[in-house]
Amino acid sequence: MFKPGHRDFSCLLNIIDSIIKIKNYSKQFKNADDFYEDSKSFDAVMMNFVVIGEMAEKLSEDFIIETETQIDWFKIRGFRNIIAHNYFGIDAEEVWQIIFDNLDKLESDIKSITENS
Repeated sequence: MFKPGHRDFSCLLNIIDSIIKIKNYSKQFKNADDFYEDSKSFDAVMMNFVVIGEMAEKLSEDFIIETETQIDWFKIRGFRNIIAHNYFGIDAEEVWQIIFDNLDKLESDIKSITENS
């Protein structure tokens, strides 16, 4: 397994931290509409998705190449761009699905990388 450098390792830890925050900020809601109606929680989640994208952008090219079969860094960075440049066009249902369908796996994959390095 590829061992991340110090900067990559730091970025990965920041991504895990943001994933945990997103889960905490969204866990009290039953559906996307309720989540979207709580603007503080929704905005906090969006900011943490931006942080995840920014950290993914800072990963070394070697690390990205080595791990791209496990983690789709391109999609992660792309979602950050959508949030940053089209904030008012964000679909709350899509965000909800990403939270509950993708974040656990991303967290698990990143933890696997960091714990085995």
